[in-house]
Amino acid sequence: MRDFSAVRKLVVKVGTNLLSSKDGIDEKRIESFVRQIFRIKERGVQVLLVSSGAVGMGAKKMGHVTPVVHTPLRQAYAAIGMPLLMSTYEREFGKYDLITAQVLITRSVLNNRKSYINLRSSVATLLALGVVPIFNENDVVSTAEIESNNFGDNDRLSAFVASKIDADLLVLLTDIDGLYDKNPKKEEGARLIDEISDIDEGVMSYARGKGSAFSTGGMKTKLIAAKIAQEGGCGTVIASGYEEDVLIKILDGENIGTYIKPHERLSQKARWIRNTSAVGTLVVDDGASRALLMHSSLLTGGIKEIKGIFAKGDVVKVEDLRGKELMKAITKYDSTELESLIGEKNVIVFRPEDSYGGENA
Repeated sequence: MRDFSAVRKLVVKVGTNLLSSKDGIDEKRIESFVRQIFRIKERGVQVLLVSSGAVGMGAKKMGHVTPVVHTPLRQAYAAIGMPLLMSTYEREFGKYDLITAQVLITRSVLNNRKSYINLRSSVATLLALGVVPIFNENDVVSTAEIESNNFGDNDRLSAFVASKIDADLLVLLTDIDGLYDKNPKKEEGARLIDEISDIDEGVMSYARGKGSAFSTGGMKTKLIAAKIAQEGGCGTVIASGYEEDVLIKILDGENIGTYIKPHERLSQKARWIRNTSAVGTLVVDDGASRALLMHSSLLTGGIKEIKGIFAKGDVVKVEDLRGKELMKAITKYDSTELESLIGEKNVIVFRPEDSYGGENA
């Protein structure tokens, strides 16, 4: 048995396959998830839901049955499908007098420190009011071509949400029982892995295959998501959403699915820096490299090159002269100001508490 009795904040991600039927939305399954979330909230647990399915719902509404790979079409189908998905959730949660809130975000919202803090504050207020926030990536404006603006899949989105709001547990519900050491649909003797302490290359090698025609995930993306959550001090369970009362059973400690143990939780700022896309690069000399690895501030005198255009407060990469990444950090100056300061010796670009990597990792 697992002990999840201390869980007070839970993030649940529901995959596209679980919500889809030949007619569009599988309303009975949504009804089941909503009922379970209501029962969990009765225990005093705050629940945040990350729901896939908008693109698939829109595609089926328009009679599209093949994989949707064209970005403008995915955006259009997301716009069509999201109201269908949310109206179903609103109706089902309403049966239990629960209010829902739609939260559409892109990666850029979390990459910007100010918008991230505002989002965190808004979500905390929604939870305090007893509302169930329902997250999805804003596919209408997010594009796969712009890496810094998209999550790529809702598995990673759910992990970023779990990490950034200090969740105790992330549950990734999919159409398979958990992580197997080989493909159980194709190979005999496949073994379900009950528990994982570290997601290393060996564990990642077990993940094969992609998601459904309308989803963007697969087991690999779930392991990547679990690693993000793990570094944020949040455990993850990957389990089948077809299991009856799966969320209740997981919270009760039953050994369902694969459990990825959390690591020691980093500070909020360290997590934000760790999971934020860098928008520029600072190349530093060997002296600065050694000083940074000894937990020192970066001074402008140690900068040899500035790459990219960035603003004050953005996250940048720091590399040594050989191109090795040392850390990521929040810069006190924009790229134009830094260019003008090169040659100055004692101007601080960032302090150790505003960085992640090196000895801070």
